[in-house]
Amino acid sequence: MGELVAGVDVATANVRVQVHDPAGQVVAAASRPLPRPEHPAPGWSEQDATAWWPAVRDCLAECTTALGDRSTEIAALAVSATSGTVVLVDEAGEPVGPALMYDDRRAADEARTAAEVGAERWRRTGITPSAGSGLARIGRLARELPAGAVRICHTPELIGRRLVGHPVAADTSHALKSGYDAVTGEWAGEVFEALGVPTTLLPQVVRPTAPLGEVDAVAAEGTGLPVGCQVRAGMTDGCAGQLACGAVDVGQFVTVIGTTLVLKGVSEHLVHDPTGAVYSHLHPDGAWLPGGAANVGGSALADVPADELAELDEAALRRGPSGAVGYPLRGEGERFPFLAPQARAFVLGEPVDRVDAHRSRLEGVAFCERLAVERLGGLGAPAAGPIRTAGGGARSFAWSVVRASVLDRPVLRVREAGTALGAALLAASGTIHPDLSAAAAAMAPVGELVEPEPAAVGALDANYRRFVAELTERGWL
Repeated sequence: MGELVAGVDVATANVRVQVHDPAGQVVAAASRPLPRPEHPAPGWSEQDATAWWPAVRDCLAECTTALGDRSTEIAALAVSATSGTVVLVDEAGEPVGPALMYDDRRAADEARTAAEVGAERWRRTGITPSAGSGLARIGRLARELPAGAVRICHTPELIGRRLVGHPVAADTSHALKSGYDAVTGEWAGEVFEALGVPTTLLPQVVRPTAPLGEVDAVAAEGTGLPVGCQVRAGMTDGCAGQLACGAVDVGQFVTVIGTTLVLKGVSEHLVHDPTGAVYSHLHPDGAWLPGGAANVGGSALADVPADELAELDEAALRRGPSGAVGYPLRGEGERFPFLAPQARAFVLGEPVDRVDAHRSRLEGVAFCERLAVERLGGLGAPAAGPIRTAGGGARSFAWSVVRASVLDRPVLRVREAGTALGAALLAASGTIHPDLSAAAAAMAPVGELVEPEPAAVGALDANYRRFVAELTERGWL
């Protein structure tokens, strides 16, 4: 067995492949664009799934070409993709129609049926079907099955089929929001029956890192991968990003701030959130990955010109805690760390100037992060040590200081983390490293520790309590 692993990230706009050595160093990388999703009608979002494999194949071929003789050392690979994207395929594994993307929301009727029929099951698992869930989309696809459709696939299964030459199992992570009950280890049969979905369409499901098969001669010729290279089950892009930050052991948490704020951690036991704001993926080694995705996040700064952002961040850090307390939501409705469809932005007090207003927004997002950490702790999943962080928001040192001061604990910036690295960690588990913890310890970036600003902690704690009191007053908590 060789000493290299590959991680494949099939995102919305492109495919990325990275090949890593046992210490986590990137030894080859490539990317290819994907066609933009199409929106034929309001709420629809479709992509040409036939474009996925050629993009993955060509990325792998570029990497193996760059590696030369070392390409024979690639021992395993895993695929991560967007959560809830599904497509129908034929006997040969070829798509028989467009993929319904993770943001396709046409299946409102199916979501209502799934929520009603599976109510007791969803209370146990913490998953609430919505019009944007893979489960609802599968119900929608089953309404009018095209000729030749024999199977529902998430993105990794379609790619896996091309790599090993036979159908492969889904992983519990990609299957979670498609109606798979990770608690009992079964598909929600009563729900699929109510939706008219034949169970023959549903794939077998295995835990992430499980072997799915080996690269066959046909795929080896197209990609340059060695015949016999192991294909291992992956996880969704959000979970892979968490792993890439090194958050793989109980008590470790990571916040990813992109357009939205996503907080995920590791707990020994499944947590139950009666409000439905928190849900949990199954950890490859048997623990759980609780967390959620907020609607607030980097979007709070969307109106700041990119060339002014760094300067404003630094000015806000020098200014100190704001006299105004804000919840900088764009649009309407919140899903995490509290569930409030009626939620809207608010500001308590009046910022004295533009810098103070910017500081208030930075603090507002950090208040949501602290509330999320406290909520998970209250549900039985406490965070230990620093909060790891990645995404666009992690690039700002000033914002990281503000967040550390609000949390009153260090923030560990892991700026090199990404989905492709997370997929590579899953590929490395059980191949070039004994398990996921060992793989993360050896391969995840070390990161940069950002400490709280002691002089600001007290004032920010007072602002946070005003923030929570306002949420409570408005009936959102």
